[in-house]
Amino acid sequence: MKNVHFDTSSVHASGHNSVKSVSKINPIYQTSAFSFTDLDDLEDYFRGKNDYLYTRMNNPNQNDFANGVAQLEQAPAGVVTSSGMSAILVGILSVAQNGDHIVACDDLYGGTYQLLSDDLKSFGIETTFVSFKNIGEIEENIRPNTKLIYSESVTNPLLRVEDLDALVLLAKKHNLTTMIDNTFATPYVLQPFTKGIDLVVHSATKYLNGHSDVTAGVVVGREDLIAKAQAKMIHLGCNLGPFDAWLASRGLKTLSVRMERHIANATELARQLKDTAGIKTVYYPEFVSETGNSSIVTIELDEQSDVHTFFKSLDWVHIVPTLAGVETTVSYPLGTSHRSLPAEACEKLGINKNVIRISVGIENVDDICSVFKKAAEKALKV
Repeated sequence: MKNVHFDTSSVHASGHNSVKSVSKINPIYQTSAFSFTDLDDLEDYFRGKNDYLYTRMNNPNQNDFANGVAQLEQAPAGVVTSSGMSAILVGILSVAQNGDHIVACDDLYGGTYQLLSDDLKSFGIETTFVSFKNIGEIEENIRPNTKLIYSESVTNPLLRVEDLDALVLLAKKHNLTTMIDNTFATPYVLQPFTKGIDLVVHSATKYLNGHSDVTAGVVVGREDLIAKAQAKMIHLGCNLGPFDAWLASRGLKTLSVRMERHIANATELARQLKDTAGIKTVYYPEFVSETGNSSIVTIELDEQSDVHTFFKSLDWVHIVPTLAGVETTVSYPLGTSHRSLPAEACEKLGINKNVIRISVGIENVDDICSVFKKAAEKALKV
């Protein structure tokens, strides 16, 4: 820049793209907005000729991650958001509005349960929670104003595997939209869109990113619904930052190898804990898909065991109110993920003071099994 003062020059001296080679990895577009050369160039954005205007609306890193997840789920489109909860919200609002009704499974993640039971009431959207173990019970609760059937492919925390084929048939019979949270299974294990599910949502904070350093969400599915979800994301301001989107895209690259190890370790841990004294029940799916079952193992200690002693005896395994990092961690559903559920709902589902959810990491499986067996032994001696 010529003929300007130093303080003006310092503002404009850097930031110009002078790189002529193509980066092997998509760069981080850490910008809140994009520049235009003139008003015609600006107008071209609104004509659909330019891709980017403002990062709250879209950004190359956001689109890279959304398109990556959509590809893995074999869905035509996707949109990323600031968290799994905001992804669930914009997905639901792409289908339901004031005066509409949702039928949801009663064994949901606690945050989703609260969103549906409490927060969406202010939008005039009502939800009925029923057991999805019986397809007839779902159908009995469908109303003339029902718009959506909502569930999880593998439920949190007791790992019930949803019958997606039955849900799709029921939804088609009543002209309803279906939405599935596929966080626990991931597209490595299940791809619900290929079975006819309309919207598939993930807390990308979990396995898609996989390294416990991002909070993000993504919803993929039918193009018409994703366009509506994108609009809700923009208007509600729940966009994902470029750097977090870049990190999540990086996580996708190792999803397959991580899930392979997670699942192999979880399968062996579940097998060994079934014969461990002090453990009353081991929750682990028998068959989710040919790729594998679950990377989560949930256990219920015996009544004689002391849950506090169990947690204190886990050595290098930490208590963490989330899941899906490469490290093995544990959470306490009654005190964290399902704390917002009414006590009677937890009791009905079997989520009690002795239920513990294990997010099985990628460490050596013998070390993982050893630490949990020793903790169960110590808890039983109290």
